Amino acid sequence: MAPDLTQEETLKMFKYIDGELYVKTGYICSCGYNRVRVKGKQFMSHRVIFLMHHGYLPKLIDHIDGNRLNNNITNLRPANKTQNSQNSKKRIDNISGFKNINWDKENKKWQVRLTINKKPISFGYYDDLELADLVAQEARNKFYGDFARHN
Repeated sequence: MAPDLTQEETLKMFKYIDGELYVKTGYICSCGYNRVRVKGKQFMSHRVIFLMHHGYLPKLIDHIDGNRLNNNITNLRPANKTQNSQNSKKRIDNISGFKNINWDKENKKWQVRLTINKKPISFGYYDDLELADLVAQEARNKFYGDFARHN
């Protein structure tokens, strides 16, 4: 969101209650599915909420619990692209059922692999899927910190 909208304006136009935006009387805004239209421009609700509470807008805002519909201010935090991807859910084409674990056809084992500093790093090959998951969880905790998502 560009400086088209200020914290002062958002506080005048909207009321925030438990993760939801409500338009105050006398302002022309339209609220839709996770978006609001103000001054002819469309804004994501979570960005308006973050601006209302913090007075600035980071480039990206991460939903801590991964639920893009949960716009409670306690669920929103600034993030960079890497951190946002570290907090992503497992891919829908995942066959292991666990994040960062793939079947390696050549070794016929489960491989644990994370992307760190934009490079894929292997954390070994395992016969046991549950052991591989424990290794993956430890690696995520160590390298992703607060942005580690395990499901």
